[in-house]
Amino acid sequence: MSTSNLTLSQFSLRRLSGKRALLLAFSTLLILFLTLPLVALVLRALPLGIEAWTSRATLDALQLSLTTATIATLIAFGIGTPVAYVLARENFRAKPIVDTLIDVPMVLPPSVAGLALLMAFGRRGLLGPPLAALGLELPFTIAAVILAETFVAAPFYVRSAKAGFGAVDRKLEQMSELLGVSPFRTWLRVTLPLSAPALFGGLLMTWARALGEFGATIMFAGNFPGRTQTMPLAIYSGLESNLDSALVLSLLLVIVSFGILFVVRAISPKGITLG
Repeated sequence: MSTSNLTLSQFSLRRLSGKRALLLAFSTLLILFLTLPLVALVLRALPLGIEAWTSRATLDALQLSLTTATIATLIAFGIGTPVAYVLARENFRAKPIVDTLIDVPMVLPPSVAGLALLMAFGRRGLLGPPLAALGLELPFTIAAVILAETFVAAPFYVRSAKAGFGAVDRKLEQMSELLGVSPFRTWLRVTLPLSAPALFGGLLMTWARALGEFGATIMFAGNFPGRTQTMPLAIYSGLESNLDSALVLSLLLVIVSFGILFVVRAISPKGITLG
């Protein structure tokens, strides 16, 4: 090897090492920035006594959040599955518009989502008078909590389910139908099992998003302890009146969020992005 080639190799190695060092420095800085607040929260919440973990405010908010988030997720599953399948398999003129409209709640500011729900289902909203005529009032009720959570969380499931259905090899479905299996049974026996990881991951992401919903809920359902006060709303209120309860609920949400993301990444098929 000539002296010039050796010099070029040394220069390339130094340049590569410099890039790696720079990448390592910025990565370390970002990781510290992202984890330091979480570590501080854990260190502050863990030493709290049993009273903070079992207080009335904590348990009420936890129970309400688990119930409403689960119902919202089931609604998203029931309505979102056929929509996701159609978007993944069919082509029609309005598909880009429908696809975009479904994703809009994911990027809307929460306050806008809450105001939109009020304008649609509030007393003076678009459907307010017809609902009132039926004796139904949605704002500031548990039903409002569920609607708000479904509105902001359902797109996460549709997006994931669409990716899952789109990743299924259609040749397997065609083989099933050639063997005399009906399209519906083929969907149950072939399509659904193959797309199950994406569907399950989407359900987890939807549940987590519903569990952490704040802005749309506080505007559309209010913040009434024991009635519409979910975990995020209890944390907000706890900053002024019950910090220990707010810390406990915050830690629970961190644990749930980390656990769900870990599971989703573990079960997600390669190439499918969830959430």
